[in-house]
Amino acid sequence: MSRNTFTTTSKWNQLLVGALAISSLAALCIGLMPSAAADESDKKTIVTFNAPVEVPGKALPAGTYVFKLLDSTGNRNIVQIYDKDEKKLLATILAIPDYRLMPSDKPVITFEERPSGTPEAIKAWFYPGDTYGQQLVYPHKRAAELAKRTNQNVLSMRDDMTKNMTTSSTSASDPNIKAMQNTEVTGVNPSGDPVALVIIVATKPQQ
Repeated sequence: MSRNTFTTTSKWNQLLVGALAISSLAALCIGLMPSAAADESDKKTIVTFNAPVEVPGKALPAGTYVFKLLDSTGNRNIVQIYDKDEKKLLATILAIPDYRLMPSDKPVITFEERPSGTPEAIKAWFYPGDTYGQQLVYPHKRAAELAKRTNQNVLSMRDDMTKNMTTSSTSASDPNIKAMQNTEVTGVNPSGDPVALVIIVATKPQQ
């Protein structure tokens, strides 16, 4: 499988100007398929993975999934992942905008580096043609494990937000979704220590 390296970035508020650049990430194009009926309002994208992948809260077996953006207002967004028929909502995930200097004409999924034999953990998702994508936020315990395994800083939120990630609601006004949008987002380093968001999220975009 081919492996390309990108430096994911974010430019979601003025406090991030001058932040430190983060380590490069592995971006694996695992059978990515752009949706034939993409909708700009929710960034609907059909993605096929030929190996298991991890998202905050669960692992997804190899297969085809639909990624949608539930709420694109403000600096915190909600990504929802459905089965290929969009009949079952599989995950509801808090995300913070990522930034790329040059948009791609195809969907881009970036991954955390992982040891061989374990599912790749999705870091961010970019819709075709957009310079802004969505960087996923992991519950603190899992973020700490990922940071230690990958030797990278990882975005995190409180572990008690996990219960809100299982909501079946598709409304931005749902209390569980609002709770995630309003929770504090920081990060954790490979040693398990807290890291400021401005250190994790850089402002030097990758072309």
